[in-house]
Amino acid sequence: MRWLTVILAVIACASGAHAQGAYSSEHHPFRLTPVAQNLEHPWGIAFLPDGVILVTERPGRLRLIQEGRLQAEPVRGLPPVAATGQGGLLDVALHPQFATNALLYLCHSAEVPGGNTTRITRARLAEGDLADVRTIFEMQAPDRGGHHFGCRVGFGSDGMLYATLGERNERNRAQDLGDHGGKIIRLHEDGRIPADNPFVGRPGARAEIYSWGHRNPQGMARHPITGQLWISEHGPLGGDEVNVIQRGGNFGWPVVTHGREYWGGTISSERSRPGLVDTVHVWPRTVAPAGMAFYTGTEFPRWQGSLFVGGLLDRAVMRLELAGERVVREERLLADFRQRIRHVAQSPDGRLHILTDASSGGVYRLGPS
Repeated sequence: MRWLTVILAVIACASGAHAQGAYSSEHHPFRLTPVAQNLEHPWGIAFLPDGVILVTERPGRLRLIQEGRLQAEPVRGLPPVAATGQGGLLDVALHPQFATNALLYLCHSAEVPGGNTTRITRARLAEGDLADVRTIFEMQAPDRGGHHFGCRVGFGSDGMLYATLGERNERNRAQDLGDHGGKIIRLHEDGRIPADNPFVGRPGARAEIYSWGHRNPQGMARHPITGQLWISEHGPLGGDEVNVIQRGGNFGWPVVTHGREYWGGTISSERSRPGLVDTVHVWPRTVAPAGMAFYTGTEFPRWQGSLFVGGLLDRAVMRLELAGERVVREERLLADFRQRIRHVAQSPDGRLHILTDASSGGVYRLGPS
């Protein structure tokens, strides 16, 4: 029935997606190509200098993608991982001199007396396995719950290691400088505490803390021009945020928030307060923002400078156009893909990749249509 075929084709075009994997956007048509599939809840990704890709699986596996093929055997030598609730093997990042020292960093949950906690582990990748595995940071005050680990990790323009830590669903921890929960921490590459951290020497404060008042930040990206770190942060019911990290800044949770209790009640009537850092972008409804990346590639010229944020509940990628630290426009991409987007990352050759959060998730590359 020719008329039915025509109607279905029109519907497909109107939805922005085609059977061949092509999608539309305001500026560029693009195609989504699978890089690796059948990954169990992939969370973090790192691109090695030789073209090999590392991907974490939340249950506790580190996988290799070589020459476009997912290797059957996971990397051996991983530290113990407590895959409970939202925890598990989460992010992976490379040392800035990985090409010469082969060092990488894992952020993961671990079982300890009293519950589970967040650890950062440094290791050396040697012939496909991990060696010289060492814990360089452990979040204090373990919790038996399985929520709000944060755990995005990466290096800043100052050569320091930064990591996001959630408040473990105990909101008042975010306002306690004696607690790691709800903070961004800053470390030397070997785990030592930098002498110029903002709370070094302050009685009762954790010296690793760089900023505070966060809920559950699961995305972090370095601005390609200013070098500033931007994060995405889960709100409660609504009130998801994008923030620009400031040294010693208090970002307010739960004293100020744009969100509500999950049952609809008020957490705080304040959206801003003197002395607290205001968010640069807020989603009034819940999108559940996750990993993110600034785009600096050449395949999509009109996307350059945009911030791409994965949406878990929204099942889309949010493209944010910026004017300095202001978001001036937002576009939702891949809504018809209907997948939870755990992370958006840019490879060294300037190509955008996404990770889908599912029991059979995958890594996909965005390219010109």
